[in-house]
Amino acid sequence: MAQVKEYQGLVKPDWCPGCGDFGVLNALQRALADLDIAPHNVLVVSGIGCSSNLPGFIRAYGFHGLHGRSLPVAAGAKLANHELTVIAAGGDGDGYGIGAGHFIHTCRRNFNMTYIVMDNQIYGLTTGQASPTTEKDIRTKSTPEGTIEIPLNPVALALTCGATYVARGFSGENLQLANLMKGAIEHKGFALVDVFSPCVTYNKHNTYPWFKERIYKLEDEKHDPANFQAAMERAFEWGNRIPIGLFFKVERPTYEDEEPALRSGPLVRQPLRRTNLAAVMEEFL
Repeated sequence: MAQVKEYQGLVKPDWCPGCGDFGVLNALQRALADLDIAPHNVLVVSGIGCSSNLPGFIRAYGFHGLHGRSLPVAAGAKLANHELTVIAAGGDGDGYGIGAGHFIHTCRRNFNMTYIVMDNQIYGLTTGQASPTTEKDIRTKSTPEGTIEIPLNPVALALTCGATYVARGFSGENLQLANLMKGAIEHKGFALVDVFSPCVTYNKHNTYPWFKERIYKLEDEKHDPANFQAAMERAFEWGNRIPIGLFFKVERPTYEDEEPALRSGPLVRQPLRRTNLAAVMEEFL
């Protein structure tokens, strides 16, 4: 079995001391080690933000892309070589803000890949503005009198848009988080792991103690991940009790299963066919 150290990158993480993203990185390395997936068979894709620096801190192939565009890049890589283990990573601003459209369509297409979102409920890289998941009435640099918008609900959105594995973890519960990631990577279909990953520098509301007082594990209450209606009900729990764990899991054909061009195997392994470009152009004239 592989060791966690085999997935540690050459560059040391430079997040703020105490940042929840350290826990996310460690949990991902634990999951890959438990699954014994060789680093050269893993691709980690990200967008822009503090959390999106993660590909630089893990030993695997990495792609650091544009703001909000991690999912289309990851999906393209998966279609080119669906034998790769493809993982997209980023933050709530990156994934649920500018990347929200891509998120919705990746869920419904059910690509066989994993999306890990470090949800700190703030824009950290740009020093503390309200994000799509910032709670109402919270004061931030961009909302000095409190946010007036209701926050987006990532778990409910993923469920309604067709994601086939929907989970939520917490950086302060590393072993559970690693197991959720392991399950997401093993799952055949699109898997979301939304992670409460506290920003200790700019979010003074959603802190480690704040979460510790409120979170409970779905597995401790015998939640059935096959029950869609129960998953939706749990997704809207917020306040004194906030659930973490596996909300929903179902098996259905992936995009790769139903794409005719992939029936002969990954595109990168298929022979290159010569095409008469002149004849193709003639068809459009």
